[in-house]
Amino acid sequence: MLHPPKIRLTFLAAVLLRIVLFFYGLWQDAVSPLKYTDIDYFVFTDAARFVSRGLSPYDRDTYRYTPLLAWLLLPTAWSSPWFSWGKAVFATGDIITGWLILLVLRSSSNMTEERALKLASIWLLNPMVATISTRGSSEGVLGVMVIALLWAVTQMRIKLAGVLLGLAVHFKIYPFIYAISIVWWLDQDRIGGPSPVPADAEKTVSGVIFRFFNSTRLTLGITSLSTFAVLNLVMFSIYGRPFIQHTYLHHVTRIDHRHNFSPYNSLLYLSSSPPGDSVLRLESIAFVPQLFLSAVAIPLVLAKKDLASALLAQTFAFVTFNKVCTSQYFLWYMVLLPFYISKSSFIARSTTGICAGLLWILGQAWWLQQGYRLEFLGESTFFPGLWVSGIFFFLINVWILGTIVTDVSQTEQRAVLDMRKKVH
Repeated sequence: MLHPPKIRLTFLAAVLLRIVLFFYGLWQDAVSPLKYTDIDYFVFTDAARFVSRGLSPYDRDTYRYTPLLAWLLLPTAWSSPWFSWGKAVFATGDIITGWLILLVLRSSSNMTEERALKLASIWLLNPMVATISTRGSSEGVLGVMVIALLWAVTQMRIKLAGVLLGLAVHFKIYPFIYAISIVWWLDQDRIGGPSPVPADAEKTVSGVIFRFFNSTRLTLGITSLSTFAVLNLVMFSIYGRPFIQHTYLHHVTRIDHRHNFSPYNSLLYLSSSPPGDSVLRLESIAFVPQLFLSAVAIPLVLAKKDLASALLAQTFAFVTFNKVCTSQYFLWYMVLLPFYISKSSFIARSTTGICAGLLWILGQAWWLQQGYRLEFLGESTFFPGLWVSGIFFFLINVWILGTIVTDVSQTEQRAVLDMRKKVH
């Protein structure tokens, strides 16, 4: 049993890490031409300033988020000392997310506090996570929603889970992929209780349908869709069509060729020029492999084996195959890493883990070096440098994703082998 002082010490270290980075960022912004604060943070705070004046956050060009984010950052418009309010909120979100990770590991994985705290530290003490939040990225807030959703589902707080799912999808579209895994996971065997259909009718078409649409799944669907619909109706009533266009529709045809690890980067750069005669646009069909893997194949194969790890695999696939991929997106799957990593091949075979980590870092470093030459030195590195480094990083991520899927698909087999070892 772990003593509370160790928990307090870990969380204190996590808070201090973010405080140090927060003030370092203020110093770097003041003295260096290379700013610590993320450019997106200026978009957020500009939108909040428009809202404080009674205007629309979408009056700020490139604001592509829910108005809730601008509302959350309203204090940044009060005076200059409040400008960094959002960074403090996002960093606090990191800490709350870490606490929720610890809670889920203890409550649903039957894990000792010591082991759970070590795994939660992957998020809490991760310098990449702390840096991104203190630079002004809102992923810390999203992390709270995602892990709270996982906790609610595993604890069978289905109405709360539905509200959190609807809120998360409104806040950032991609968590909708989790709905498929959660619904698939909530089968009749999982929730227990009497079957909604007689035993002799279970194998009939109507029996299968009625058994699938159990009360738990219906409750989740109704509450999540209601939450999502109410939030959207409120925002639409206030901000009209710009809310729909910039928050949702923009992402379907989005072309963003800068600061982009995606394998589509170079092709999107070419697509950003005036359109020619092509009817089939890359930015509109790039979703096909991405959504097939993250929203169909992975949920159906993995969700019933290990829900948390299935969510990780879904998110990893979504980010890897996304037509736009920045460093902030890595936090989307990093937040779920503690639920998988201890059971992974990357730990069981240390050589594989070290190789994966080094290649993942090397792939980013190579791309960033090419991006630096392009953005800061004015060199044309789109081909072959930027394109080849992007493909290299993509292939590394595909290999890692394949390993994750293989590990999770073999969860039951490993559990049986571990049980046999204990018996003998």
